[in-house]
Amino acid sequence: MKHGTFLAAIDLGSNSFRLEIGRYDHGQLQRVDYLKETVRLGNGFDEDRNLSLEAMNRGWDCLARFAERLNGFKPEQMRAVATQTLREAKNREEFIQRGCQILGYPIEVIAGTEEARLIYQGVTHLLPQNSERRLVIDIGGRSTELVLGTGTQTLQTASFRVGSVAWSMKYFPKGDFTETTMYRAEIAAQAVLEEALTHYPRNQWDSAYGASGTVGAVADVLEMAGWPARLISREGLNWLVKCMLRAGNASKLQLEGLKDDRRAVIGGGVSVLRGLMTLLHIDTLHVAQGALRHGVLLEMVERDGHDTDARDASVQRLSQKFAIDSAQAERVSQVAGRLLEHILPAPSTRTAELKRKLRWAALLHEIGMAISTSDYHKHGAYILENADTVGFSMTELYRLGLLVLGHRGKLKKLDADFDEPDSIKLLLSLRLAVILCHARQSPQIQDMALSCNEQRQRLSLTVSNSWSMQFPQSAHLLRQECLAWQKTDWTFELVVL
Repeated sequence: MKHGTFLAAIDLGSNSFRLEIGRYDHGQLQRVDYLKETVRLGNGFDEDRNLSLEAMNRGWDCLARFAERLNGFKPEQMRAVATQTLREAKNREEFIQRGCQILGYPIEVIAGTEEARLIYQGVTHLLPQNSERRLVIDIGGRSTELVLGTGTQTLQTASFRVGSVAWSMKYFPKGDFTETTMYRAEIAAQAVLEEALTHYPRNQWDSAYGASGTVGAVADVLEMAGWPARLISREGLNWLVKCMLRAGNASKLQLEGLKDDRRAVIGGGVSVLRGLMTLLHIDTLHVAQGALRHGVLLEMVERDGHDTDARDASVQRLSQKFAIDSAQAERVSQVAGRLLEHILPAPSTRTAELKRKLRWAALLHEIGMAISTSDYHKHGAYILENADTVGFSMTELYRLGLLVLGHRGKLKKLDADFDEPDSIKLLLSLRLAVILCHARQSPQIQDMALSCNEQRQRLSLTVSNSWSMQFPQSAHLLRQECLAWQKTDWTFELVVL
């Protein structure tokens, strides 16, 4: 990555949307700008788990303001990630589709474990690099992430459906604080978090760090009241709870350092935090400077370097875990890549990313064989859509699963966008590579030519007559492929010269 490059990350959280802009300077990211808006997307659910139009409008309005600040940023310089609220929302596609149009950039919904990993990267980047065993927690609006790690290496990640917005709506809907409601909220939080005791016991970490919203808000209040800066102790938290009980209601809580945008969710946040600290025997919680958005920025730098892209490592781990025939996978990958080059425009960041997506799909196209050789493409798609895979967003995994599902068989079974030329190019390149490598040997493709007319939605593969005579089975399979595409809006033809 060039020195001086500007990068931006947006965290679409359940309580707040945050925009972080940094400048890459000799291996470091220097903050240029930071914008935060309280959106409370997470309290906009109806009984059917759909986001209300009012809540979505708040989010869209915020994204419109962020879009103005991001004017001039190239797609590779910006990444927007969404967390628990949009993981849960049944109508999330409606919000995301409109949000992408407003923002001018893609919005990715990331899995909870991936969110945890990025949080840890953001936190540890701003901590001393040593061998300390760290527990990192982040209490968001609708989920809480826990991570164990050493240095920059994560060892255990988890995400639990408990957070400040959800708990405030459930246990403090009118903002009333009583000993009974506080106790009920803490016990309920511990019930959700109880399995964390197995993976995050006290003897597995040296220091605990808290990131972002709830932790930062509580630390600000405690510091203004004279408690040690950037530390949350159980004694300090107990003092804060007593203050809340004396006030009786969030509207009457007068504490220096408590911001108005946190007042409505302070009850839920504190109950989850105190329940978690008690459960995991955390006596002192250090307040971290890094957060999810910083981890996203760091991931962008790593992906630009390619050699350190976490997604490549994940694909390799999946390949090994499911005992994929690596020789065949690599063979298909090489052939698919060479075919795709015929129909891609001049090299660019976009075309490089398309090649990487095709390579991942090729390397994993037989992953479902670990379950059964019958309909293995369907099993493979299921594995990818449901795997906790480091580095990939949920949308990326879904699209990767579509490629694996579609690498053989009928095309109409795909929930694919046949109006998107790039998707079609990836799909055809993979299908042709699988056909040409059907004998599990490297095919002769040096004289082949693949072409694409996007306006007419026509694809053509040109081969020589001598090739079709020498490889009759491959030629037969290619003619069958032509028939498969007749049931789509695109046409594929085999031209024999």
